[in-house]
Amino acid sequence: MTKLSVNINKIATIRNARGGNNPDILRVAHDCEQFGADGITVHPRPDERHIRYQDVRDLKPLLTTEFNIEGYPQRSFIDLVKEVRSTQVTLVPDSPDQITSNHGWDTVRNFDFLVDVVDEFKQAGIRTSIFVDPDATMVEYAAKVGADRVELYTEPYASAYGNGREEAVRPFVEAAQVAHKCGLGLNAGHDLSLVNLRYLIECIPFVDEVSIGHALVCDALYLGLKETVKQYKDCLK
Repeated sequence: MTKLSVNINKIATIRNARGGNNPDILRVAHDCEQFGADGITVHPRPDERHIRYQDVRDLKPLLTTEFNIEGYPQRSFIDLVKEVRSTQVTLVPDSPDQITSNHGWDTVRNFDFLVDVVDEFKQAGIRTSIFVDPDATMVEYAAKVGADRVELYTEPYASAYGNGREEAVRPFVEAAQVAHKCGLGLNAGHDLSLVNLRYLIECIPFVDEVSIGHALVCDALYLGLKETVKQYKDCLK
């Protein structure tokens, strides 16, 4: 079954809005695991506007499931991931001032750079995933770079879902098939929700992992965290 990794960035955003330690992201991460999540995702940005570098260090010894750290591979990020030795690192092409991820890597143009970064993480024994748009060439070059997985950027799917889900999912199915042929593992994330998640998995049943944060946290405001994690897990069955 596809694994659910809960992105807790939004929890950290709420905490940082008032200072202090409420909500406690360590407790939230622990509770997500207890409620059935298969992993925890964080995306520490240089300005630490949500997850802080120290949060990453504090989370590692407490987690019993997979730990996925997303981010742009600048030197400080690379050193942090190697220090905590997360299960997986997901490389995203975000600029420092970006509000959220909004595109995948151009794995052709950034080929040499990504080869060096991926090699460094692989030498440290860390599974590496590259965030890409649903484009066959980008997926193929992610494989040539040496990545273990790709994560498909699913915001275009989520945006187009209401206007015709068959058409919305088509490029993702095609990109997923290319990844499968290239021997890459497959992740997916961004704007996935209780509305659109089940259909994506029905169309691409070999997705290894979905990373979901914003929609899940919003749903938890109404449903509670335990019930929300359960409903997302149900979508993956």
